[in-house]
Amino acid sequence: MAADQKLQHQPSAVSLIAKNFACSAFSACFAEVTTIPIDTAKVRLQLQGKAAEGADASRLKYRGLLGTVTTIAKEEGAGALWKGIVPGLHRQVLFGGLRIGLYEPVKMLYVGKDHTGDVPLVKKIAAGLTTGALAITVANPTDLVKVRLQAEGKLAPGVPRRYSGAMDAYGKIVKQEGFAKLWTGLGPNVARNAIINAAELASYDQVKQSLLKAGLPDNSLTHVLSGLGAGFIAVCVGSPVDVVKSRMMGDSSKYKGTIDCFVKTLQNDGVTAFYKGFVPNFVRLGSWNVVMFLTLEQVCPTCLFGQLLIC
Repeated sequence: MAADQKLQHQPSAVSLIAKNFACSAFSACFAEVTTIPIDTAKVRLQLQGKAAEGADASRLKYRGLLGTVTTIAKEEGAGALWKGIVPGLHRQVLFGGLRIGLYEPVKMLYVGKDHTGDVPLVKKIAAGLTTGALAITVANPTDLVKVRLQAEGKLAPGVPRRYSGAMDAYGKIVKQEGFAKLWTGLGPNVARNAIINAAELASYDQVKQSLLKAGLPDNSLTHVLSGLGAGFIAVCVGSPVDVVKSRMMGDSSKYKGTIDCFVKTLQNDGVTAFYKGFVPNFVRLGSWNVVMFLTLEQVCPTCLFGQLLIC
């Protein structure tokens, strides 16, 4: 009788996934709000090519993370650093909630319900690739609008802005370019986010597991170290596709497709162009992962990595 009552009070798999989705979406949105100024600087640096600014590096408008942040704030006001926050939050609800919320059940699906012991790293990577690809396929329109709003800098007097806001951008893109244009850059975006998601979640999972085995307590310091490790690995493996994605979304008319964007970037700007904005990208992803995982561990500590099924 007691066993039956216990089973009746156990939440269903659907309710567990829904709870994990909600916690993940909230944590991702909180991280987005706190770190989006760094992301805006990163996008501006990535979109700045040698050909557009001339060969003289001293004439580049944006130089370095702090320099870019300062230039944007000085020319456009501090609020411009939060350009794209509305579609950014749209993105994190969908993308963050799905990629993180589905990671644990997908990982368990890959290892099998009867699995015991540590989950192999390859299974963690496979789960991260899967949930990252699925999530960004749903959330690509929000990513497109976010990049376009962030990319628009200071305009000449009398020149109207391309979009008045996020909802205006969604509407104009559909009306002027067609509904399918909302999925511009989907190829590099899927590649970028699947890779980065796998790097973030699998490395956080693995680093945290290693730290706990080494004797560190499951506390905020462990979460911070795991988040920084996840951010660094994610930037190292995902920066090239991140640059291509930003350029495709910033102005897709310049490129025939993903391969053309990659080739033109290589020809015009060299190999180093694929790591443009590396420092702000790491500061962004490193800080984003620290804030997100710290928040998630506090909001729902029993629904993260290996404990979802007993939440």
